[in-house]
Amino acid sequence: MDKNTLIGFLLIIAILVGYSWYSQPSKEEIERQRAHQDSIRLAQAQEQVLIEAEHTLTTEVVSNDSVNNVVNPEQFGVFSTFVTGTPVDYVLENNKLKVTISNKGAYISNVEVKNYTTYEGKPLVLFDSSEVKSNITFVTSNNRIVESKNLFFQLKSRNDSSIVLELAIEKNKALRITYTLPEDSYMMHYDIHAYNLENELSKRETGLDMEWGMKIKQQERGRKFENRYSGLYFKYLEDDVENLNNEKSEHQDLTNRIKWIAYKDQFFSSVLISDTYFSSTDVSSELSQEPYLKELNTRMLIPFDPRGEESTHMRFFFGPNQYKILKGFDKGVDSDQRLKLDSLLPLGWTIFGWVNKYMIIPIFDFLGRFMTNYGLIILLLTICIKLVLLPFTFKSYMSTAKMRVLRPQIDEINSKIPADKAMERQQATMALYKRAGVSPMGGCLPMLLQMPILYAMFTFFPACIELRQQPFLWADDLSTFDSILSWDTYIPIISSIYGNHVSLFCLLMCVTNIFYTYINMKDQPTNQQMPMMKWMMYLMPIMFLFIFNDYAAGLSYYYLVSLLITIGQTFLFRLFVNDEQVLAKLNENKKKPQKKSKFMDRLEQMQKQQLEMQRQKTQQVKKRR
Repeated sequence: MDKNTLIGFLLIIAILVGYSWYSQPSKEEIERQRAHQDSIRLAQAQEQVLIEAEHTLTTEVVSNDSVNNVVNPEQFGVFSTFVTGTPVDYVLENNKLKVTISNKGAYISNVEVKNYTTYEGKPLVLFDSSEVKSNITFVTSNNRIVESKNLFFQLKSRNDSSIVLELAIEKNKALRITYTLPEDSYMMHYDIHAYNLENELSKRETGLDMEWGMKIKQQERGRKFENRYSGLYFKYLEDDVENLNNEKSEHQDLTNRIKWIAYKDQFFSSVLISDTYFSSTDVSSELSQEPYLKELNTRMLIPFDPRGEESTHMRFFFGPNQYKILKGFDKGVDSDQRLKLDSLLPLGWTIFGWVNKYMIIPIFDFLGRFMTNYGLIILLLTICIKLVLLPFTFKSYMSTAKMRVLRPQIDEINSKIPADKAMERQQATMALYKRAGVSPMGGCLPMLLQMPILYAMFTFFPACIELRQQPFLWADDLSTFDSILSWDTYIPIISSIYGNHVSLFCLLMCVTNIFYTYINMKDQPTNQQMPMMKWMMYLMPIMFLFIFNDYAAGLSYYYLVSLLITIGQTFLFRLFVNDEQVLAKLNENKKKPQKKSKFMDRLEQMQKQQLEMQRQKTQQVKKRR
């Protein structure tokens, strides 16, 4: 049991470390990205200088939002009358969102997600006017560059669920932007429509250059984890979802067509979705200092028809990263048209994601219908999972029990065969296992089958918004660490590795893990390999103490409950499984005709080949002497 547990833990750690290493860009990639960013910034700076110089030669504008400006009509062309005005904010809201729209630039300047608060108890505002930028650039027929952020849009119409802002040049010539917020929805419609502007805009204007940027601010208590799970995500039109590196600053030029761009926090997202596609998309993510996590920016080309025969249809999603909500947008939609917004949730890849989507989340949601205490829900979820794994756990225990009762016979083999003949020892041991009908891998395979569930839970809890701000026992928020002791002073090594707080659930989980290791190891006989194995078995819970101290309290609580149930199962197995009866059955197996399994046959052949090679090497050494 202990060897198999060790193998299982080592495999889990290897997967985590390997995935972290694999996801890191190489030094060459980082240098290429930096060089690319520098070239982009230089090009943009040069372009800006040229534009400013051109504007300076054309006109000098004395601008003020509340005072009439002296404007050269040539600078903004037919849009010069919209350069001056008074800023006005319009609000659209339903039972889920409160969205503020500014008439200057006709952009969304503030979004509040209702029914949620920050960890400080304040209203949860995804961004305000100082934290978001939105601009559409278009070229006039006389080659003037006009940016929507400099123009004051006029109110065309408004009702409880929609607002229409426009730049009305003449009676039948206008550029209109419409925002619509349906009831009981996190999805907002965003439409751009031109009316007879083919002569006012450049003939080459078949697409508009749109810029959308946002500062992601800290909403949760655990900045480390919130920063890890926040970033810029995008979906290719005909492919899967990808993202920029969440741990480092990064920039990419996306040549393929893009379906949507998402600015994601740990539990909330702002997503811009095209009904067709975005092209020539440039995305970047820069790490920020408190109170922000990252600064995300996107420049893209959006379809546009200046004649007005077709509108540019887009949507905004502002809301929680909840699987049921995100997956709901694909309900009844053809597979090639699905948004796949649920990919924003870090549920793990391939089999781990399947376990979360088709096992963990359905059980979790089902239990959530009948109770609101998420501590009890996690307890019942753990019991359900342990019941599913019970056959594998029992099989693993029985394999360990068989190995344990055969231990005296193995010790006898070791006493007869010298230590320098390791291959002969191993061959004799395998022969004993074969006669007794014991598979050395019999306990390891059940552990491997449990790994997808163990790792699925590891990814599920940090992404589970249902646990956000849910108290249980001493923990006031199961989605982040439960601090029973904290300090502000930076302590070298300890603060950087362990942190500036003590998580009680994590501490209890590690202590329980040490106890579980002790009861498994105390009955094991000692040999030359056991001391090192024992040290490794006791070292792992100590490593978990440092790893899980910053993780969600719900995850540590789950592992704690799972360990307690496993300990209870172990005592029950020992109570009902008689070692003497197990040994008697193995002795009976020795008397039966032996069937050769393909695995054992191959293993024996490999051992014979290794033994023969060892003998040949020994003979060659003797001849040289």
